[in-house]
Amino acid sequence: MPTLTQDTQLGGQELKRIVFSEADIRARTRELGAQISDAYRASDRLLVLGLLKGSFLFMADLVRAIELPLHVDFMVASSYGANKVSSGDVRLLYDAGASLKDRAVLLVEDIIDSGNTLGRLIPRLEARGPASLEVCALLHKRLTILEPEARWVGFDAPNEFLVGYGLDCAEDFRHLPYIASL
Repeated sequence: MPTLTQDTQLGGQELKRIVFSEADIRARTRELGAQISDAYRASDRLLVLGLLKGSFLFMADLVRAIELPLHVDFMVASSYGANKVSSGDVRLLYDAGASLKDRAVLLVEDIIDSGNTLGRLIPRLEARGPASLEVCALLHKRLTILEPEARWVGFDAPNEFLVGYGLDCAEDFRHLPYIASL
């Protein structure tokens, strides 16, 4: 496991330890891409829908690992703001422009923590008539049971506040190539 050597302190916050290394994330993302490719091989209408901002690095690597033609779109939802705990109030700040009707939709999330964001967004997306709707999350803390549950999960995550590889604390630490505990 690499050591904390760069940008370990930002905005008065200091990283404790690396939880998932850059190499671990890269290998697991390739595995997920292969599994997703197999699952959607027969689909010619795959839409990969990313939840910004946290999923942007994972999603970029994931779509390059999926060996199928696909379309990409994004949504922005927020429930944290500058806090380390979800407010429970999920706000949709930007909605996807692509039609979901009769399409295979893969919703990409950075981390499933409280489940509030997905719990509020999935019914909205299902109401748009996709042929299928599945979730791929880089991290899952297993603190809640979702309906539907994420089909693909990169890693089960500890119940700690995690940053790096797109995850942030008040917009800091997103740029780190690994995931660390704050």
